Amino acid sequence: MNETQTPRREIVDNPDGTVTEYSDFEPTEAAMQRLADLLFKEHWGEITVGPCIEGAVFEIRFKDPPKVSLFDGYLTVDLGHWHFHLCIGTHQGAPSPELAAKRRVARAAFFEARGGKCGGGRSWGLRLWNGFGEQMTTVFLPSPFLSEDLKVLKEPRWERLRLWYSLRETFLGEPRPQDLSRPS
Repeated sequence: MNETQTPRREIVDNPDGTVTEYSDFEPTEAAMQRLADLLFKEHWGEITVGPCIEGAVFEIRFKDPPKVSLFDGYLTVDLGHWHFHLCIGTHQGAPSPELAAKRRVARAAFFEARGGKCGGGRSWGLRLWNGFGEQMTTVFLPSPFLSEDLKVLKEPRWERLRLWYSLRETFLGEPRPQDLSRPS
C-alpha cells in the first residue's frame, strides 16, 4: 500500500535550540489503519509511544503484543491492564459532525529531531494531531544511538533506522536507502 502524495515539509526551530523536521502525509482512514497495523501489530516491540509535549513525556513500551481493535472510528490499543484510544476514522458517536471531525487525526507527520541531549542527540518518530491542533500521541521509532532496552550505545547502529525508512517508503513514497550502515 502506498499512500503517497507530495509530502508537506516543515522545519521547526524549537525554544531549546533543537530543530525538528516534519514530513506530513494525508491521514486518510485507510492510511491510519495501515499505520496502526504496522506499528501496533507488527512492530509493537520496537516502538515507544505516548504524548510528548513541553514539560511532559510519556514513554510507554510494550512488554507483550497489544490487542488492537477499531470501533466507531476509534482505534483501541489494549494491553489488558491499560489501554488507549485514538480517533483515526469515521466517528458516529459525537454530538455533532463538527466535533467528530475535530476528534479525528487531522495531521500525521514523521519527524526527525536534532540537537537534543537525550539518546544521542537525535530522534526519529511519528506525531499525530487532532483537528484542534492538539498533539494526540508521539511514536518514537528505533534509534541507532539506543539499544533495544534504550541504553545509549558507544557506536551507532544505523540499521536500527530500518523501520523509519520502511514507513517513509510506505507513506511518503521515498525509496529506502540500499545501505543502512552509514548515517542518513
